Amino acid sequence: MSDSEMIRSARFRQEREADWQKLAALVTKAETQGMHRMSFQEARDLADLYRQATTSLSIAREISLDRGLLEYLEALTSRAYLSTYAPQQRLGGILHRFLTSGGPQAMRSSWRIVLFGMLCMAAGAVAGYFFYLENPEWFYVFMPPDLSGGRGPDASTEFLRAQIYGDEGPEGLGGFATYLFSHNTRVAIFAFGLGAFLCAPSIMLTFYNGIIVGVFFGLHVDRNLGWDLFGWLSIHGVTELSAICIACAGGLKLGLAVLFPGNRTRSLALREAGHDAVKLALVAALMLVVAALLEGFGRQLVQDQNARIAIGWGVGALWMLWFLLGGRKHA
Repeated sequence: MSDSEMIRSARFRQEREADWQKLAALVTKAETQGMHRMSFQEARDLADLYRQATTSLSIAREISLDRGLLEYLEALTSRAYLSTYAPQQRLGGILHRFLTSGGPQAMRSSWRIVLFGMLCMAAGAVAGYFFYLENPEWFYVFMPPDLSGGRGPDASTEFLRAQIYGDEGPEGLGGFATYLFSHNTRVAIFAFGLGAFLCAPSIMLTFYNGIIVGVFFGLHVDRNLGWDLFGWLSIHGVTELSAICIACAGGLKLGLAVLFPGNRTRSLALREAGHDAVKLALVAALMLVVAALLEGFGRQLVQDQNARIAIGWGVGALWMLWFLLGGRKHA
């Protein structure tokens, strides 16, 4: 760079550097504290100084000033742009919007697919129940050995009853519940993640999980313990099994977008379906967290059969109210 160019660059910087420094300070405040904590005057100065800085950057490029100055202005204007025009949404705001509108609206717009996921689960449960009644040996075909924990057609009625009402111990229904929750969480993740592969994996996983519930319930009905098991399952199963069905629905939305894109490209259809599908997955994840709390605390602290049923289905009713009423004013 010649002496005249260096002088011109220094003069250009000297005339505007005070405004750049003021802009940098405002940008730093916006980045660290958020625009909502800035006064009206500061926000207006930020916008005005940003426009002046972009003009300075344009002039600097036109007259070919030194590279260091150009890089400084490019970095400053980029930060100012993000602070001025990018969405100012923090994690708390995103979570609030999801809970108050995004989640329930996605559920309402996808209710047919969610219902289909629940029908897949119910069909599997009915099939597993009648498989067991037809031949108890089907229990060993469908129930994973690690999941049964010693409960099966060979177990005595007294043993099964003791697992519900007696001292559970590490091998009792407490251990079964923990393993069942882990199993159901994996099923929910796979039911959502594999749905894009033409829907079939989501349907099969949900149906199979229903079969497991069906044969397990059939075992206890056969021993006149069906109502007892219903109460034990209700306190966390209403939320937990519903979460699997909702995760299945999210996967099905992705799969249907691939199978039936309409007049759109498959990538565009998949991207559009992904907005609600991801929200359904988040709803399922939230429900699984609540189910874990119900299973971990409610099942152990609440031993009364009627109280377990009331809590489980009462929480289910609260979910329904959220799905039906949440976000109505934002629609």
